[in-house]
Amino acid sequence: MVPHLKTALTGPLLELEKRFLDNDTVIEQWLRGAWLEHTPPFYASVDLRNAGFKLAPVDTNLFPGGFNNLNPAFLPLCVQAAMSAVEKICPEAKNLLLVPENHTRNQFYLQNVARLANILHYTGLNVRIGSLLPEITAPTTLDLPDGQKLTLEPLKRLGEGGRRLGLDGFDPCMVLLNNDLSGGVPELLQGLHEQFVLPPLHAGWHVRRKSAHFAAYQDVANAFAGHLDIDPWLINPDFAVCGKINFHERTGEECLAANVDTLLYRMRQKYQEYGITEKPFVIVKADAGTYGMGIMTVYDAAEVKGLSRRQRNKMAVVKEGLQVTEVMIQEGVPTYDTVDEGTAEPVVYMIDRYVVGGF
Repeated sequence: MVPHLKTALTGPLLELEKRFLDNDTVIEQWLRGAWLEHTPPFYASVDLRNAGFKLAPVDTNLFPGGFNNLNPAFLPLCVQAAMSAVEKICPEAKNLLLVPENHTRNQFYLQNVARLANILHYTGLNVRIGSLLPEITAPTTLDLPDGQKLTLEPLKRLGEGGRRLGLDGFDPCMVLLNNDLSGGVPELLQGLHEQFVLPPLHAGWHVRRKSAHFAAYQDVANAFAGHLDIDPWLINPDFAVCGKINFHERTGEECLAANVDTLLYRMRQKYQEYGITEKPFVIVKADAGTYGMGIMTVYDAAEVKGLSRRQRNKMAVVKEGLQVTEVMIQEGVPTYDTVDEGTAEPVVYMIDRYVVGGF
C-alpha cells in the first residue's frame, strides 16, 4: 500500500510519469536490491519538485518535522514501518528516548513531536521525551493547541561511567534524535557507547553538507537512470559549490557569480535539448542550512554581485545564528503543483525503506 499525493493532473500523462508507471515492477525490484546493499535512514522527508518534464528531489531532511501535517489515514503505515525499523535495530526494545529540538514556543513543531511519539508508542514501546534545554530541570508538561499534552523531561547520563543516556528511572535501548544538531553535538550526547543513537551524530548539520548529499544522490540517480534507460538529468538537479564566502564582508562574490553563470549555461543547453521554453533559474542556499533559511532565487549571475544589505543579511545567517561560509548553487526546478493558486511542492515521508505519507 502506497499513499498517493492528491495533485491535479491537467493534461495527458506526462512522458516521465508514463515511463515510471510502465516500469513500476522493474523500479520496485531495483529498489529492493538497493536496500539489501544499503541501510536506509530511520526516517526522512524529501521535498520534491515536479516540472512535468523533470521530477527531482531538492532537499532531504534526516531529522524530519511535520509529522503532525500527515493525514491521519497514513498513521497505520507509519506504525508498521516504524515497527519494522525498530525491530531491525533493537529487536528486544522496550524503551525509546526521543530527543527533540530546543523549542517550547513553536506549537506546530511540538505537535510534530507529539505525533511522532504516538507513532512510536503504537509500535509497543515506552516512549518518553528528553529535552536538551537547560531550563527543563524537572518533568514539564506543555498544553498543545490540538488538546494534546507533551511532557519534556531533563536528560541525564546513566550507568557506570555515564555511558548511557536516559531519564530518571528510564533507561532506553534506543535514542531517536529529532534535533538536527546545527549548533554541534551537546556534551550529553557525546561518548555514548552502549546505545543506538539514530540518526547518527555525524548526520547533524554541524558536519553534514547538502552538496555531499547531492553528490551521493547523483551516483544513485545515474544508476537508476541507466536501469530505466532515461537521461539522469530528468530526476537529478544539477548543482555547484562555493566553499569560501562571507556575505557581510562581500568576499566570495566572484566565486558565487562564476558558479551561477556556469550552472545556468548548462541548464540552457538542457532546456534547448528538450525544447523547454521556461527561463532557467538557480537556488543559492546555505550548504549546511536548515529551516528554509539562507535561500535566494537567481536568474542571472549579475544578481549575486552587489547584493543589498537586506539580501546579504538574509543569506549570512541560518538557524541558531550560525554564519554561512559555504553555499550550494542548485538547479531550480519549476513546479506544476499549486495549492490555492500558490506554488507548491510535495513533501514525501519515509520510515525505514517505506513511503508512509506526504502532504
